Amino acid sequence: MREDEAIRVHPATADRWPDLAALFGPNGASGGCWCMHWRLTSADWHARGAAENRRALKDHVDGAMPPGLLAYRAGNPVGWCSLGKREAFVRLARSYVAKPVDDRPVWSIVCFFVDRRHRRSGVTRALVDAACHFVRRNGGTLVEAYPVDPPAGRRASRDNAFLGLASVFFDAGFAEVARHKSDRPIVRKAL
Repeated sequence: MREDEAIRVHPATADRWPDLAALFGPNGASGGCWCMHWRLTSADWHARGAAENRRALKDHVDGAMPPGLLAYRAGNPVGWCSLGKREAFVRLARSYVAKPVDDRPVWSIVCFFVDRRHRRSGVTRALVDAACHFVRRNGGTLVEAYPVDPPAGRRASRDNAFLGLASVFFDAGFAEVARHKSDRPIVRKAL
């Protein structure tokens, strides 16, 4: 892999489903999640399995509004970003860490998945930048995320790295607007 190879980002539309499925692999990105964790209540999440999550994500991809973005390098899918209007992510409404800051309409970036061979090579940042452009093109004026901000000298754990790193968002022009847990800021960018 060459880090200088251009990263192209496209909405996850029905014609790109095979690429998304290949990127996520048989484990559905992370333990059968298929990026449905934030879209379901806790009870619904625990009541379903990987196959149901895969079908549900496929239904979202086949829908009118893409549920996220796919990053490509040299024509191959290398990363994913889940985003949408905040109300599409039912679990955010009940989250202490990501509870609403105010009643302004926001779009939310809730998670990432980057192929391990392409991590630390600019894929996440490319997805963040593309997410902002996508939101603006779809009429949004405010984008929000809930990344992890590990203490100085420490790395994000595997359990929460899927949220993205606060430093990536700060570098992309986001500002912290709230922090309900020491390592989990809520960051926003006006578009």
